[in-house]
Amino acid sequence: MWKEFKEFAMKGNVLDLAVAVVIGAAFGKIVTSLVSDIIMPLIGLISGGINLQGLSFGSGEAAVKYGMFLQTVVDFFIISFSIFLVVKLSSRFRRKETVKVEVVETPAPAPEVVLLTEIRDLLRADKQRESGI
Repeated sequence: MWKEFKEFAMKGNVLDLAVAVVIGAAFGKIVTSLVSDIIMPLIGLISGGINLQGLSFGSGEAAVKYGMFLQTVVDFFIISFSIFLVVKLSSRFRRKETVKVEVVETPAPAPEVVLLTEIRDLLRADKQRESGI
């Protein structure tokens, strides 16, 4: 079982996926910091000093923090747009492989081959007439 797990873990796709997850987590932290430390304070300044992170409503000790939800939605849109741009740029730079199609011209058969083919076809036709097919 350990050997099978080791073979699975050492496949190229699994290692690529692990690297992508680690880079994605780090990128998510960067975007979260960008939104919470730069974008949301700017939105608060533009909207008259409202702190969107602190927006909430509730009764007693129960509070619904919809400001945090708004921040998470902004995080999501920034991350998804960034990933869209990366995929679009990588597909633009990826070289399109052209498929080479080689056209091979078959040489015309020799006159002897043509004559032998005609004889074969006549013999087949004659044999089919004799057998009643």
